[in-house]
Amino acid sequence: MQNKKLLLIVGIAVVVIAVAVVAWWLIAGREPPVEIRDTLTIAIGAEPESLDPVRMTSAPAATVGEHVVERLIYMEEDGSLEPMLATSWSANEDSTVWTFQIREGVTFHDGEPLNAEAVRKNLARFVDPDVGAAYAFLLGSVQEIEATDEYTLELRLAQPFAPILSHLSHSFIGIVSPRQIEGLDPGDTFENPVGTGPYVMDRWSRGDSIRLTVNEEYWGDTPEIPVLVFNFIPEESARIVALETGEADAIMAVPPQDVVRLGADPDIDIVFQTSVRTIYVGFNNLREPFTDVRVRRALNHAIDKQAIVDSIFEGSAFVADAPVVDAVFGHTSVGPYEYDPDRARELLAEAGFADGLEMTLHHPTGRYPLDATVAAAVQSMLAEVGVDARLETREWSAYLQFTAQPPDQAEYDSYLLGWGTVTLDSDYGLYALLHSRQWNPDGNNRGFYKNERVDELLDAARVETNPDSRREMYHEAIELIWDDAPWIFLYNAAQINAVRANVEGLIHHPLENLSAWDAHFVD
Repeated sequence: MQNKKLLLIVGIAVVVIAVAVVAWWLIAGREPPVEIRDTLTIAIGAEPESLDPVRMTSAPAATVGEHVVERLIYMEEDGSLEPMLATSWSANEDSTVWTFQIREGVTFHDGEPLNAEAVRKNLARFVDPDVGAAYAFLLGSVQEIEATDEYTLELRLAQPFAPILSHLSHSFIGIVSPRQIEGLDPGDTFENPVGTGPYVMDRWSRGDSIRLTVNEEYWGDTPEIPVLVFNFIPEESARIVALETGEADAIMAVPPQDVVRLGADPDIDIVFQTSVRTIYVGFNNLREPFTDVRVRRALNHAIDKQAIVDSIFEGSAFVADAPVVDAVFGHTSVGPYEYDPDRARELLAEAGFADGLEMTLHHPTGRYPLDATVAAAVQSMLAEVGVDARLETREWSAYLQFTAQPPDQAEYDSYLLGWGTVTLDSDYGLYALLHSRQWNPDGNNRGFYKNERVDELLDAARVETNPDSRREMYHEAIELIWDDAPWIFLYNAAQINAVRANVEGLIHHPLENLSAWDAHFVD
C-alpha cells in the first residue's frame, strides 16, 4: 500500500513539473520545443552496383546517385524537360550541332568550378569506347564534344538524333568533378562520386547503407533535412517492419497484399505511382534449346500473365502487350501471348521436346516488387507443360555481373529482369535491349537477340526526325520482336511506396526515383 502511495505521489509530481514547463514556455511567448529530426531514412530493396555514372546500370543507383550527381537536363514527373546544369540549349537547322549554355556560379563538392570544360571531360569519358559505359548508346551519334567558351558546350553529331535531349536527362549521364576523373585509366572507377547535387557523399557501408549529408553550398534550394540515409533491405517484410517501427521513414516497393493493412495505420501513407517498367524473362538466344523460336513461343504460351497480375499483384500491374509500356513514344500493342498450355506443349513437341526440357531461371530477390514470388510462379506454370525450371538467385550487384557476360562466357539459360524506359522514347527501350550491337558486355542485350530487320528499323528510327515516320518504324520493329519472342513478356509494373505521415515533399517519380531534396518533417 505504501509503494502504491509513493508511485501516486511521484506520478503527480511528474505531471506538475511537465505542466509548469509548458506554462513557462507559453508565458514567455514561445512554443514548447518539438523533437528536431535531422535524418531521413529510406529503405530500398537493392544496393547500387556503383555510383560512378559510367558504371551505373539500375534504378537503385539512380535513386541514390541523383542526390549527389546532377545532369544537364531534368525530366519532370509529367515528362517535360527542364534546365538543370544546362540553362538552355539549341540546335542548328539539321539538328546535327547542339549548343548548351552551362549554369554559372556552380561548384562541385570539392570546390572545383562547374564549366563547359568540366562537362566536356565527363561526356568524353561517357562515350569513350575504352571506358565501356553500358549506357554509352545514349550518346551514340555524338562525334565531337567541344567547350567553345567557359560556359558554352557544343555537341556535334554524325547525323540527327531524335531522342538526344531526353537522353541527356538520364541519371547515368551525370557530371562529376573533373578532379575526380583526371588521370583515371579507362577501366578505373570510384566509389564516392563528387558532384554538384544537394547532398554530399558521407559514407557507403557495403551491404548495409549509404549516408549523405546536405550540401550547404548548393546552387539551388538547400534541402531542409541535413542527413539522408538509404538502407538496403531486400526482404519486403523486413522493409515493412522498418517502416512500422520508425526505423525507416519511407520504403519502396510495398507488396500489394500489405497495402490495406498499412493504409489503415494513421501514421503511414501509401503512395501509388505509375511506372515505365516492363518485367520479362529473357532467354539466352544463343544457347540450346532457346535458339529455336518454337521453344521461346511455347514458354510464352505456358505463362498465365493475367493470373500473375491478379493473384500476386492484386491488379496493380498490367499484362505486357509490347516490349515497352504504352506511355512510351513508339509503343504499339501487339500482344499479349495467349495463355494456352496445350499450344505450348504442341510447340515443344514440334521442337523435339515432347517429353519436356530442363532449364535454369535466374532471378533477383528484392530488386523488383515480389520478384522471387514471380519467379516461383513462372517455375510452377512451366512445370505444367513439362519444363523443369530450376531457380537460382544472387545479390543484386552479383546478379547484374553474372548476366552481363559476353556470349562465349554467358552460362545462363534465362533471367528475370525489368527495364524502365525512363526517357519515354522507344529508342531507349528497344535499342538498348534488342539491337545486336548492344550484346554483352558492351550493352544491355543480355539475351543476344539478333534480327537484321529489327536492327535496320532501330537504326533508322534514331535519325528520323519525323515523329509519324518514327512511329511506323517502331510499330514494325515491335511486331517482329514480339513474333521472335526473345523474352517471356510478363507485365508492366506499377509503383507502391509507403511513407511515415510526418514526412512530406518526397518525389515519387514515374521513372522510379524516390527524390528527397524537397522533403521535410511535419508535426
